[in-house]
Amino acid sequence: MEPAPPSTRDRLLEAARRLFHEQGYHATGISTILREAGVNSGSLYHFFESKDDLLLGVLDYYVRLLHPVIIGPVEAAAGDGIERVFLLLKNYRDGLASLDFRMGCPIGNLALEVADDHSAARALITLNFENWAASVRRWLESARDRLPTGTDLDALSRFVLTVMEGGMMQARAARNIAPMDQSILHLRAYFSLLLAAAESETEHRVGGTSGGTA
Repeated sequence: MEPAPPSTRDRLLEAARRLFHEQGYHATGISTILREAGVNSGSLYHFFESKDDLLLGVLDYYVRLLHPVIIGPVEAAAGDGIERVFLLLKNYRDGLASLDFRMGCPIGNLALEVADDHSAARALITLNFENWAASVRRWLESARDRLPTGTDLDALSRFVLTVMEGGMMQARAARNIAPMDQSILHLRAYFSLLLAAAESETEHRVGGTSGGTA
């Protein structure tokens, strides 16, 4: 059975999502969105009161796409929580390189373009970032027994997000993947230090227990 064709609303959201990513929000005209979606203006204004309202729809669309498009495939490909983090970063890295350093992270781009003067958009941009970091935190939680006691998983997941966004931005600016590769490499080194610290902590705990029962 063939899947049902996308609804008019979803066609509008998909066209707007792609064009905002490729061209930027302010540079994309309503007429271009209508043409790419294959709908008329009446259809647009039936679902969205304005271009700003369409932007909010796109940002909510990204919230809904996070798991099926970004998180789910990583979870299907890797079982280890920490390796999922690095597979996720690799996917962003490879995607940026394959596009010749154009576009970058769509949420990051919109944050730079509209967050200063669009409070409703800013709230949805923040939600997208929070949900992304929450997925990473859940993966880290599954590996908590391999991390030092007291590791702040909220801060660590935020650090992973910062590496991704900062690495992509610098790679785009340089039109060279090296800044992102360096960022990921040093994050990997930091995780190695955390894993080693946890092993040492376990050895001391076991050694202390053994010493106390001798």
